Order: sequence, then structure tokens, then C-alpha cells
Amino acid sequence: MKTKREEHSEAKLKRQKLFHDHSPLDRRSRRLVEIRSECPYLDTVNPQVLQVLQESHLDKFCLVSLSNLNVYACLVCGNYYQGRDMNSHAYTHSLEANHYVYINVKTHKLYCLPDGYEINDPSLDDVRHVLNSRCNENQAQQLDKNKQWSRAPDGSDYLPGLVVSLDISNNTDFVNATIQSLMRVTPLRDFFLTPENYQNCRSLLVNRFGELTQKIWHARNFNGQVSPHEFLLAISERKFQIGVQSDPIYFMSWLLNKLHTDLGGSKGSIIYKCFQGELEAVKEIPNKSSTEKENGGDVDGATERDNVFTETSRMRFLMLGLDLPSPPSSKNVVGNSIIPEVSIYNMLKKFDGESITKVVRPTMARIRYRVTKLPPYLILHMRRFTKNGLFIEKNPTLVDFPVKNLQLKKCIPLPAMKENEKYDLIANILHDGKPGEGCYRVFVEQKLEELWYEMQDWHVAQTAFQLVAPSESYMQIYEQKQ
Repeated sequence: MKTKREEHSEAKLKRQKLFHDHSPLDRRSRRLVEIRSECPYLDTVNPQVLQVLQESHLDKFCLVSLSNLNVYACLVCGNYYQGRDMNSHAYTHSLEANHYVYINVKTHKLYCLPDGYEINDPSLDDVRHVLNSRCNENQAQQLDKNKQWSRAPDGSDYLPGLVVSLDISNNTDFVNATIQSLMRVTPLRDFFLTPENYQNCRSLLVNRFGELTQKIWHARNFNGQVSPHEFLLAISERKFQIGVQSDPIYFMSWLLNKLHTDLGGSKGSIIYKCFQGELEAVKEIPNKSSTEKENGGDVDGATERDNVFTETSRMRFLMLGLDLPSPPSSKNVVGNSIIPEVSIYNMLKKFDGESITKVVRPTMARIRYRVTKLPPYLILHMRRFTKNGLFIEKNPTLVDFPVKNLQLKKCIPLPAMKENEKYDLIANILHDGKPGEGCYRVFVEQKLEELWYEMQDWHVAQTAFQLVAPSESYMQIYEQKQ
């Protein structure tokens, strides 16, 4: 009795003869596609090819025609070929290489070539789900309720969106810390998990950030790591270089502003909805000459008294910078430097409308800041690094802050508003090592069970919340309590 593979081989020889005997018109004629629930060649599928297909969101081009239309991926060798009719490149490859299983890179339907039938085997559902990381709005809203760990085909366990590390190179940990922090911002995450929200946006950065978000929160990854390679290529074309260490504060600021601009730059953008607050700044400039006043133009709320020029302005912010006190130069009894500790409430008094901040550029002035509008997500960064001549110095002061219930009314006279002024910490980025060197790591929270995880490059480990604070915090994201 003939096996399925022997029957398939005989049918293959008949098709090869038909391929050469039929006229081009006959070969191009359309016919209904047969659907089968079984295929004798599924065991030839290469799992490594599936992982590469999942990680890559770049346009797929046929290896022969260099076209990205109607492209199929060979699940044995991983190459891309156009079409599946008798005169197509995929069909020819199946005859020459004896590779039989293909997937359409757009529809994710699987076919057996050269037979031409569609494969509808239930065992391939995982393959389709892995290659299709999209989710709708309702599915995105259920993610925070999920505490079900997933098991990848390689046997590893991971929690979608949380215990998922980025497979990145050295000196790119600032990207990892920033991305993992932003993934805790629920409205931002849900927006980018639904491609329909930005389907008309042509920005490469927006689409790559969306694709990376979908991969991180995908419940059927091949393992607990995802590659941000295409996202890194998108940012390296603009400002930051792969493999070159940078500052997560600069990267966070650039990324949020760039995403906002590329999404249209409107006041209703998802970036402004999440992070935008407002400040009132009262600037006092002593001994300002009349020439300077004229060159500066009209300023709303500008007054002059006792040779001090005062101007009041309002400004939007996406993050607030906090000034650390200068560390003492004395040492303890064993000769070690004393590392001071400061409360985050004391640093936030910078924005109480009374505390004075001195600036020297563009001109010497004294500024009083007051918060007039709080954002749903508050980003704070500590100014740890200062440039002293040719050297960069790091302030090692520890910051004491609450993980839960940061009450801003303790230090800031808030405007009359309906929003809650209490915030919970959801991400805390730290810098370890010397200035200009070292590395960045981040603590993030799993909201459902209130568990904290420490992430650094591909390393992910659960940690106690007591280890999150106090610490050498560098940047934090707080979520407004509902």
C-alpha cells in the first residue's frame, strides 16, 4: 500500500509534466483552491524560520523578482518567493528544492506546493497566531487582567508584556529601560496595540514602535525575548546610534516629542493625553536694559518694578526635572564618602510657586514655577549628571519616595481640579556605575498582583518592592490614581 508521500511524489511528477506541456494561457487559468485538514509535509517546517518571520516586520520581497506583491515565505528555508501558480517563483522553488510548505506573508494562509492546496490543520493555529501579533481594542483592554503565563515552543515560560526582555546589544540598555517603562503606560500601550489607530500614518518610527509594542505583548511568542532591531534601525536613522550609549532622559524626551509630531502634532494626540501637564513660570530679571526689553518683544504679564523686570508665562511639559542637593564633601569615620538621602517631596517643592530656581542662560534670572495642570502620567527625572569643565560628575544622593500614594498636595499648591492628586509608581529607571560609563536598569510593576520586576538587557527577575526605593533613581513614571 502506498504511503501519502509516495502518492504525493507521483502527483508531483504528473504536475511537472503538465507544467511543461500546458500553454501559458492554461497555466494562468484560475481554479478553486482545495482545502485539506492534513498535509504529509508539516514535519519539514523549520521552527527557526517561524521565529525569524515573527521578529521581522519589514516588507518581504521575492528573492527572484524583487517584488513585494503576493509573496510567500518558504517555511523550510525561510526565503521569499512570489505567487503560487504553475509559472510562479514559489512553485518553481518547490519543484527544484523539494520544499513544500509556504505561508502568505499578508494573509498568513498556508499552502502546500506544488500541489496548490490550502492547509487548514488545527495544529497550525499557533503558527498563525505567532505571525499575527495584532489585537483589537477589547483584547488590549483585557491585558492588565491577565496573569496567565505563556509557554514558548522552546520550553521557556514568560508573562506577555512583562517578563519579556529585549534582545539588544551592549550600550543600548537605555533603549530597553525606556521602552519597558513606556509599556506600563496603559493608554499608550493600547493605542499602539491597535494598528487601526495609526494606519494612515506614514512615519516609520510610529509603525516600528507599534510593531515592537505588539511583539512585547504578544501572548504566543516563540520565547521570552523579542528583537527591537527594526525599531533600533528607525531611531538610528534619526539621532541615536546602535551600540552607542546614550541617556534615557534625552531618548525619552526625543521619542515622545517625535511620536507626537509624527502622529499629527495635535493637542489630542495620545502622547499629550498621557503625559502633558502645564506650568506657570514667573521670571525675574534684574537690571534688564530697555534695549533688551525692546528686542525681547511683548510678553504677556510683563511688569517692571525696582529695576527688576518680571514676566509670567505658561508652558507645557512632558516631564519635570528635579534638582538633587549637592553631596557633602566630608567622609565618615572609616574614610568613606557620606551618601546623603533626600525626600522626593523636598525636590518637588521646586514647583510650589514660591521656591526660587536660579538660571544663568540665556540671561541671569530667578524663576518661580507652579504646576497648573497635572498629567495622567507624571514623568520625573533627577538631574544626577553635571558638566564641570571637561568632566562629567555624578551626584550619588539617594532619593526617598513612596511606591504607592505619592501625594503632591504635601509639597505643591495644586489648582482646583477634579482629578486625584495621588500617584502610584509604575516604572523606576536607575543608573549604575560611573558617569559616562555604567549601565541602566529599570524596575516595573505588574499591576494585577502588585509584583515588581527588575529588567536589564535580556535579564528579567522578580524583586521585592522594598528594593525599588530608596535608590539612585534617575527617571520615574507615576500613574494617577483613579
